[in-house]
Amino acid sequence: MPKMEASSSTSHDPALFHAPLLYHPRRRSSRPLKGFAVIIGSVVFLLSLVTLIVNQSPEPLASNPSSVTEAGSYSMAAQPRGIAEGVSAKSNPSLFDKVGFNWTNAMFYWQRTAYHFQPQKNWMNDPDGPLYHKGWYHLFYQYNPDSAIWGNITWGHAVSTDLIHWFYLPLAMVPDQWYDINGCWTGSATLLPDGRIVMLYTGSTNDSVQVQNLAYPANLSDPLLLQWLKYPGNPVVVPPTGIEDEEFRDPTTAWLGPDGSWRIAVGTRFNTTIGTALVFQTTNFSDYELLDGVLHAVPGTGMWECVDFYPVAINGSVGLDTTALGPGIKHVLKASLDDTKVDHYAIGTYDMITDKWTPDDPEEDVGIGLKVDYGRYYASKTFFDQSKQRRILYGWVNETDSEADDLEKGWASIQTIPRSVLYDNKTGTHLLQWPVEEVESLRLNATVFKDVVVEAGSVVPLDIGTATQLDILAEFEIETLVLNSTEDEVSDCGDGAVDRSTYGPFGVLVIADDSLSELTPIYFRPLNTSDGSLETYFCADETRSSKAPDVTKRVYGGKIPVLDDENYNMRVLVDHSVVESFGGGGRTVITSRVYPTEAIYGAARLFLFNNASGVNVKATLKIWEMNSAFIRPFPFEETLFQEMVAST
Repeated sequence: MPKMEASSSTSHDPALFHAPLLYHPRRRSSRPLKGFAVIIGSVVFLLSLVTLIVNQSPEPLASNPSSVTEAGSYSMAAQPRGIAEGVSAKSNPSLFDKVGFNWTNAMFYWQRTAYHFQPQKNWMNDPDGPLYHKGWYHLFYQYNPDSAIWGNITWGHAVSTDLIHWFYLPLAMVPDQWYDINGCWTGSATLLPDGRIVMLYTGSTNDSVQVQNLAYPANLSDPLLLQWLKYPGNPVVVPPTGIEDEEFRDPTTAWLGPDGSWRIAVGTRFNTTIGTALVFQTTNFSDYELLDGVLHAVPGTGMWECVDFYPVAINGSVGLDTTALGPGIKHVLKASLDDTKVDHYAIGTYDMITDKWTPDDPEEDVGIGLKVDYGRYYASKTFFDQSKQRRILYGWVNETDSEADDLEKGWASIQTIPRSVLYDNKTGTHLLQWPVEEVESLRLNATVFKDVVVEAGSVVPLDIGTATQLDILAEFEIETLVLNSTEDEVSDCGDGAVDRSTYGPFGVLVIADDSLSELTPIYFRPLNTSDGSLETYFCADETRSSKAPDVTKRVYGGKIPVLDDENYNMRVLVDHSVVESFGGGGRTVITSRVYPTEAIYGAARLFLFNNASGVNVKATLKIWEMNSAFIRPFPFEETLFQEMVAST
């Protein structure tokens, strides 16, 4: 758990703002538990018995034809585009029965982030092939050079020396061959021991068949890797017998097996419902053999895309190269579920002889257990940063407004702040995600609030001025425990911060205006259990984040372990229309998109709140105003930067 830092910054002890309760208690019934077991048999597929826990199924994102309104009602929407092309619905549908909000140019301008990566204009989705080469971090990404909506997918390219300040480079790959004419889709980079770089990516052929293709840099001595060559013998992998032509994509970074050959995993499905990762073996990256069985398969999870597979050290503080094997290592298997648009992961054991992976806990298997991020987040990908011995995670965050709005403002989607990933050896069940240390270089003036008592049912304004770009560290302590509470408590995030219980919710209100007509609560919700212990959820409530009706607004969150020697701590990165929230040192993470109409520019404020019915909480915070990052085209004509490139 990160500790609160000492600071010489100004401290404040704000007077408690006693307001009528912001929220009103509402009850809803818990969803029932259902279980089933499925046995799958095939010469290609693993025989397994997997127990599914239906109430842990993620709620749909972009593919869900519904939008949650402030009142909790649902409205039918147009089917998202992309389905006809045989890929994920990559765009947010317009809402038929919602009147479009009268957005102003000033509102659209405010929504653009200040220190998250996004293109200058147009559409972006999945991160592709991240790597570190000759002093530069490279990020490739799915990009539409022609429009702010999905289509004509090429590979955009950007570089950075610190993962925060970025230079746009020319397009890396365009769909110009029969094997990728319908799109250069998601792929991964592998750095070979001799310094070569190979890039495997999915192409959609002229017949819309998904195949795997090989590309490599034209000049390895170029630190910017400006030119990429496609292998003349592409495609190198085609859908095996029994696999649907349009459900076979997104090759992983390769790892080296004990037999000296390389392996990659590719996502697919079997019998339309069994999410599956196939393993292929190669010695030269141009010829591949499908191995017997599967790396792993989970019934009921549907198509797996953007599969990621990597090792973590169970007693380490650094990341591991993808090829690392041996004692003291667990393996993470992550899949992006096409049916629900949610990234799930599980921790388990990889058998390097049989090339099979087994989850530590079958009830927390891929697709039915832990999520990488519980909010608006998808298609994540990691890479090993050999310069700092760490594993870095990227994730795509799309918009929740309408396509018409995206077309009007001229851009859509961002990438999260890169996150470091470690195994949580305190719980043994979770990963820890944390913003890379470089983001702290953007911190400006800091303000500290110590031991602020937030009474039950109250809101406390925090006087920090404009609250549009922030880095917040907050720690909460429940003042007293209420024993044997018999209050009927909703056993999850409920309907949001409106659902009161004995111990919560409590947390911060970000991107709020003075009148609290718009606000986004980030909060903890501890709940009594039948054995007298507390079970805690970490949540984000977007339902009152905007007065605009044509914006999707949801309550996100998940269970978070809080150990006996720990307080409730969170870190929240606020950057205009995106809020990234890290609970418990990064055990549970939530990304939110918010589109306020009034809580913008100088009107954006920050508050503490406590909507518990029975206890006070004490809060200590350190809050930094965040500078903007420079994200702009590479200055090829500037001598200074030419010298910088030459020196690396």
